[in-house]
Amino acid sequence: MSQSMIRTAVSVRQLVLHQIQSIPEDLFDKQPPQFANTIRWNVGHIAVGLDYFLSLGLPVSSSSPDHFAAFFQSGTKPSDWTATPPSKEELVQCLSAQLANLSELPPALLEHNLESPIEMGPLRFETAGEVFNFAFIHETMHFSTITSLLKVLQYENEKGK
Repeated sequence: MSQSMIRTAVSVRQLVLHQIQSIPEDLFDKQPPQFANTIRWNVGHIAVGLDYFLSLGLPVSSSSPDHFAAFFQSGTKPSDWTATPPSKEELVQCLSAQLANLSELPPALLEHNLESPIEMGPLRFETAGEVFNFAFIHETMHFSTITSLLKVLQYENEKGK
């Protein structure tokens, strides 16, 4: 079961990377009023989020540079940024490095019980695998937001022509 969890995670990340690489960087920072954040923020948040969730249950080192957290952790938003955020290329490199690390993750690690359960609101995780699965549920939620942002931005571009 753990091997299939890893394969699913790898597939999700491959889909995310494919989509992100196809988006022109000039759309990364446009924020329609219906959305709380931008494509760039969601992409960076996926990277920072995975590192955070995996750090809760697995002995995996972070793949995202330390300065990413100031831009992309929960509660941040582009309108508060005072420095230049990471480029699309930097974000893709980080997501790709995480993908490579996922492929090397020993499946048995996902079977381990956590030292103490992790509670996040109504959620409770008791194994590393439960945290791992939630990390990719979280990723697909933000992937969906990126896809929705892209559709709105493309519609606005077509309408403006």
